[in-house]
Amino acid sequence: MGKRHSHEPEFFGSATVGERGQIVVPAGARQALDIKPGDKLLIFSGLHGNALSVMKSEQVTEFVSRAMERLSKIEELAREQGDSAKEEER
Repeated sequence: MGKRHSHEPEFFGSATVGERGQIVVPAGARQALDIKPGDKLLIFSGLHGNALSVMKSEQVTEFVSRAMERLSKIEELAREQGDSAKEEER
């Protein structure tokens, strides 16, 4: 991963949208976030639709995988608690 250790927001500079809608990610951002040529970036709208968020696709995949693992654990705990409650009723 990149050199970025802080979870604090950081300003890396600005980018101008070209005629074809392209932008250049500033070098400092590419270095800090370990963005290399060929990396797939996903673009999301921000809160209230007035901002953009850019994430490497592998980070989104990792996030979703971790979230699904946690959800599975929560579902398992809920099932166990439900089974325990049913047994207590008997």
